[in-house]
Amino acid sequence: MKRLAVLFSLFILAVIVTADFGIIDPCLRWMTRFGGDKVGHFVLFGLLNFFIIRAFLNRPNANPSRVALTVSLILSILIGLEEWSQSLFPARTMSLDDLAAGYAGVALFGFLAWRGRSKV
Repeated sequence: MKRLAVLFSLFILAVIVTADFGIIDPCLRWMTRFGGDKVGHFVLFGLLNFFIIRAFLNRPNANPSRVALTVSLILSILIGLEEWSQSLFPARTMSLDDLAAGYAGVALFGFLAWRGRSKV
């Protein structure tokens, strides 16, 4: 699970960097018509939270509630900073709707990772 969390983190970082420089935007412009942008924030940040929580739950003596809450809070702060940073790039647009979708994904997938903790 640790490798998956690292690989998925690198994937999301690559998406953010390519979007910041306007490389990925033309490829995904069609998604904004169907709410795909919000779905993308929800699913991508939610899965990232899920994978990281599950990776940390594999540590000995991990407190599942503390791990889920800490990872979710840290990731939420980073998501907020990333959304704000979009205002610094001409190819990007900061959106509170995107931020809310990301936070909703973090909350739901965080709950699912915490709930499934006995299967780790």
